Amino acid sequence: MLTVETSLKEAMTSIEGSLGVALVDYTSGMALGTLGGGKDLDLSVAAAGNTDVIRAKVRTMEMLDLRDEIEDVLITLGSQYHLIRLLGGRGSNGLFLYLVLDKARANLAMARHQLKRIEAELEL
Repeated sequence: MLTVETSLKEAMTSIEGSLGVALVDYTSGMALGTLGGGKDLDLSVAAAGNTDVIRAKVRTMEMLDLRDEIEDVLITLGSQYHLIRLLGGRGSNGLFLYLVLDKARANLAMARHQLKRIEAELEL
């Protein structure tokens, strides 16, 4: 099992093209942990903003009476992928992993696979 800090380090080192990663509580919009980022990528601001994305999708699913769970949300920019993976399991309700990837260096399929593995090993 991985701690939050170890999980974030694992994402940054094992996922090719990682620029930043955060664990976010979407009920509050607070980043519980961040790693990477920089002056052009403020992960705390991104965490708060992407909270609105998740809340909107959850509301839409409720209005459509979709009885399913969100695995992940992908936002594709010109030079980056922003991957939001909702955490499942006991004790993780309302949390998501947020990963920013350099589009030129990342393999999206592998990144999704690795993020799913990290989620499964994350201990909260």
